[in-house]
Formats: sequence, structure tokens, C-alpha cells
Amino acid sequence: MAQRANSSPTTDLALVAVFAAVIAAFSLIPGIPIGPVPITLQTLAVALSGLVLGPLRGFLATSLYLVVGFAGLPVFAGYTGGLGVLAKPSIGYLLSFPFAALVAGFLATWFVRKGFKGQYLWLIAAGLGASILVVHPAGIVGLMTILKIDLAKAIAIDLPFWPGDVLKNVVAAAIAVAVHKAFPALLATRRPAIA
Repeated sequence: MAQRANSSPTTDLALVAVFAAVIAAFSLIPGIPIGPVPITLQTLAVALSGLVLGPLRGFLATSLYLVVGFAGLPVFAGYTGGLGVLAKPSIGYLLSFPFAALVAGFLATWFVRKGFKGQYLWLIAAGLGASILVVHPAGIVGLMTILKIDLAKAIAIDLPFWPGDVLKNVVAAAIAVAVHKAFPALLATRRPAIA
């Protein structure tokens, strides 16, 4: 069973800010252009936020990242920022990030609370669950809305992201396991101290 964590609002705010910065850093690594939306490492950082911080802090970290980007700082893929990204085909993916971190964090916390053996595999499942349930459906809706295409075409654009997402969730889970070994109370069964 997870240990009870000692936390404070200051610690939680620092973790949220650090992980928002990690997402921004991963977003600025040049992506692979494969169509209207490039392949980037953003989803790796989003999954990592949820898997390491849990649902609420993961949600807050990804939300902070979006707020900073929408405010105009060039933290989105391609060194972009501002409200103009709302008209880009990637908007569905971007808007899904807080909810993906929430789902990944919820599942990760649930697996930890249940004490399942093979934490690494369960954390991969948590990250993939967030991708399957949140990121890809939202991305597909965004593609359909912005590009004015039907569901089949949007799915065809989305499919090339799947192999990379599997790999990114494998890596995110490995990093999360290492972090939790070093800081076992980080994903503990407690509520964050953020009010």
C-alpha cells in the first residue's frame, strides 16, 4: 500500500510548475511532419505528468501549460503560442491534454492503491488508457472540425500516431516507475494540498 505523503501547497505548486515546464520543453523538440499535425513528444510529457503526479496535479500541470501557451508564450509545437492555435488541426489533441493527464493519473493511482504486482505494466496501461480514451478521440474530433473532413479521413490522419504513442507510454511508465522508487510517497493515497 502507498505511504501517506507529507505535502504542502508550496510543494504541489512547485511540482505543477515543473511538469508544465517539462511539457513545454518536450513540445519544443522538433516534431516529425507527417501531415497536418506533427508527431511530437508532448504526449509523452502529458502521460508522465499524470503517471508521476496523479490526477489532480497532472491535470493542473497540463492546464498551466495550455494557459501559458494560449497567453502567447511560444510553448506549443513549432514554437507557436497564442489563441491562433485554436484554428489549427492539432487543437483537439492540445485540449485533451489536461483530461488525458487526469485519466492517466487516476488509473495510476488506482493501480497503486490496489497494490497490483508489475507496476511498470500497469502504468503503461494507465498511459495507454488515457491515449485511447481521451487523446485520440479528441484529436479526431479536432481534425474533423478544423479540416472539415469526415470521420474516416480523420481516423486515417490519426492512425500514424498510434505506434509512437505506444512507445511514448512505455517510456513514460519506465520513467514514472523510477521516480516512484526514488519518491514512493509522490503518488500516495492522499489529496493534494492545492486548494
